[in-house]
Parts: sequence; structure tokens; C-alpha cells
Amino acid sequence: MKFPELKIDNLKPEFPIIQGGMAIKVSTAELAAAVAREGGIGVIGGTGLTVDELKNEIKKARKLTYKGGIIGVNIMYAASNFKSLLKTSAEMGIDLIISGAGFSRDMFTVGKKFDIPIIPIVSSLKLAKISEKMGAAAIIVEGVEAGGHLGTDQKLNDILETIKGKINLPIIAAGNIVLTSDIKQMFYSGLDGVQMGTSFLLSKESNVSDIFKNLCVKAKKEDIFEIMSSVGLKANAIKTRFSRLVKSGNAPEPKTCDQCLKHCSKSFCIKKALLRGRAGDKEKGIFFTGKGVWKLKEILSVNDIFKRIKKLKVNIKKYARSY
Repeated sequence: MKFPELKIDNLKPEFPIIQGGMAIKVSTAELAAAVAREGGIGVIGGTGLTVDELKNEIKKARKLTYKGGIIGVNIMYAASNFKSLLKTSAEMGIDLIISGAGFSRDMFTVGKKFDIPIIPIVSSLKLAKISEKMGAAAIIVEGVEAGGHLGTDQKLNDILETIKGKINLPIIAAGNIVLTSDIKQMFYSGLDGVQMGTSFLLSKESNVSDIFKNLCVKAKKEDIFEIMSSVGLKANAIKTRFSRLVKSGNAPEPKTCDQCLKHCSKSFCIKKALLRGRAGDKEKGIFFTGKGVWKLKEILSVNDIFKRIKKLKVNIKKYARSY
């Protein structure tokens, strides 16, 4: 069996699978290293970390990853310490940098200076073209079905149709890709790779509580809805007491603020809510996840997830390079 060959500058993972860089201490070194060891691209979620914490995560991931394993960092542009995290990642010799929730031109300058591939997360043809012009090594195209903060109201396939044949970069799809059948569909559509967050959120190596993981396993399709984050972007979350308060505009305003975002409505503290969700607090936490989480009914190790991926009967000859 053969998979698409994903080339990101001089990087070529064994499998064209990128693990979503889930922020606020969800995608940490253990998860990123586990994915890298399996031949995918492991990604540390840099947003929500201090510079020193990010340094430690990168060092730890390197120690846990076999020689040749690819480790990246995802940094949300909306974070107030974006530039310092970007610089730190580059100075630590990270393999690649991914960024979304806004668009940074500075990251391309840093990428060129340190010879590190830059991969923007985009949701429109306009940003895809700008990314190519600025020197992106690849783009991740994300639809409204994805987990985390969203930059669009459009479905993934609709966005891909607008980009089709318009750029000459590797295209990685993100949003509602949770089962091996979803992966197969993307590859048969001609995509170069897929980014998967939700599947790895439920993995044993994911740095969220068992309460969070079990909420995901038990979730039904109707249990996921969109809320408006204080970042100013929509996001998909599991329906809980606190997320319903956010949805209705009745969440309590924060008493203190550590200015973690460049722009914040201060209607509630998204960072604290996500940290509480990560810890399993159903009363005061928010549980971000992709819309396709209802498809997953068990908690697997990263190794077991890749075992299923490796069993895919994918034939490179059937691909139609249409994107």
C-alpha cells in the first residue's frame, strides 16, 4: 500500500499525517513525540505556554523521539506572546512552524532566517495565495468542522473547491478527519496530507483528563455546537453548563486578566475555561473538539491509531492531483 508523498521543503514524513497542535497544554511533548515515532508529524501546541515551558517541551519531545522524527510547533497568532514563542521555536531548531487564528507575515521572515518551513492555517483562496507568495512551504486548509478556534463558516470541501488548481503548494486538509475512511476520502481527492486533531485528543498520550476523553467518547452529533470565544473567533465545543453560558452570553466576566491575547472581548476568560476543561471541570470548563468527535467511541494509544491508518488500502495510482 502507498500513501501520498508529503514533502515540506526538505522534510518528508513516512506518513502524510500531521497531528493537530492543540493549545493550552493539550498537545505536549509526549503526544507529539508519539506521533513522530510512528512516522507522522508531531506538533506541540505552543499557545498558552511561557517561553521556558515551550523550551522544555521541545527538549523533552526531542528526547522522546527517535532520530529522524519530525516535531513541529503550532502557535496561535492571536496570542500576545506570539513573537517570542515564534523566535524561541526557531532558536530551538524546531522542524517546522504552524500558525493560525490570524495571519502573520513576521513568521515568514523568521522561517527564512532560520531555514525553517512555515505552514499557515488558511480558510480562503486569498490567504492561500498570500501564503504562497510569502514563501509558505505548505498550507493547512481548515474548515468549519475543525476543533479549536475557527477562521471560517465554510465547510472544508467547499473551501478546497475554491482553491483547486489555484496554487502550487502541498495542501493539507483539516476538519472532520477522524476515521480512516475520512483519511482515505481526502487522499483519493488528491490532497497531499491531512491534519488530525480530534483523534489524537482522545489518545492515551493526550494531555487532557480522562473525564474530557470520556465526554468525547460519549458525545453524540447533537452534543457539539459553536460558541463565540473571547478571542473573537467561533469554536466548536461540547455542550456543558459553562459552554451554554458562553453561548447565551451569560458567562461571568473575569475578575483578573493576564493579557494572554492581543485582542480579547473579556466577556469571559477563554484560557482559564480551557485549562479547567483540560482538567475535567464540567462546571467551569470548556471542552473544544472537532464536529466529528461523535464518530469516535474508544480511547486508543497513538500506536494503535497508526496501526489502523497503516491498514488502509490506499493506492497511489488512484490519486487525482486536483488540488
